[in-house]
Amino acid sequence: MSKQQGAPTVSPLMSAMIGGVTGALEISCTYPTEYTKTVMQLFSDQNKKGAVNVIRDTVKTNGFFGLYRGYSALLLFSVPKNYVRFGTYQYVKENVFTTRNKLNNFMCGICAGAAESTFVVTPQETLKTRLIHDKFQEAPKYRNLFHGVYSIASEHGPSGLYKGYLATLMKQSTNQGVRFVVFEDTQKFLQSYIKTKVLCDLVAGGFAGFCSTMFNNPVDVVKTKMQGVDAGKYKGFSDCFTSIYKQ
Repeated sequence: MSKQQGAPTVSPLMSAMIGGVTGALEISCTYPTEYTKTVMQLFSDQNKKGAVNVIRDTVKTNGFFGLYRGYSALLLFSVPKNYVRFGTYQYVKENVFTTRNKLNNFMCGICAGAAESTFVVTPQETLKTRLIHDKFQEAPKYRNLFHGVYSIASEHGPSGLYKGYLATLMKQSTNQGVRFVVFEDTQKFLQSYIKTKVLCDLVAGGFAGFCSTMFNNPVDVVKTKMQGVDAGKYKGFSDCFTSIYKQ
């Protein structure tokens, strides 16, 4: 079936650039919650404390900017991640899955998530998780992001930056699949009630993010464990999943 006529199109490059800028702003505003989530996923004792206590203890020990440990990894990769995500989504939407329905929207999201996890997100998440986890060790060894890259690559080779790739691939693919479907459906529903496009997109995006996070949080926990400093003790995805489940 041919593409829909009359609908305005946005080039993959422009879509990706917009996504990169908004992604950087999003990370800057929300990173403390990302830090808190990662700490609670890495340490069962921190998880038992609850998010509020983790934040309070971090600020008390390391100051407010202690909540931004590992932030540089996400910021550095923000533009390329969103470039790949939105560029891939726009391309497959316009050239592969051209008929608009929920299944095709989901498949476009799957492709976008798979691309970003392969080219950007896995090394990004490995660095972020290692930088956070390392801070809790008796003798932290990573001085900053670039020293972390050098140390991991020297010790494990380039593949060291791809720890937890399968879990990341599963997480990002399903995350973006669900997110784009929910976003487009919610956006259409809200257009009758919210006339301001920016506000409509903001609400739809927030709800889509909530739904996708709830859907794949278990995989996210496995991913975090497999990318931490103790990643070597897990034989693979299933071993890590089983270990967490038994706890």
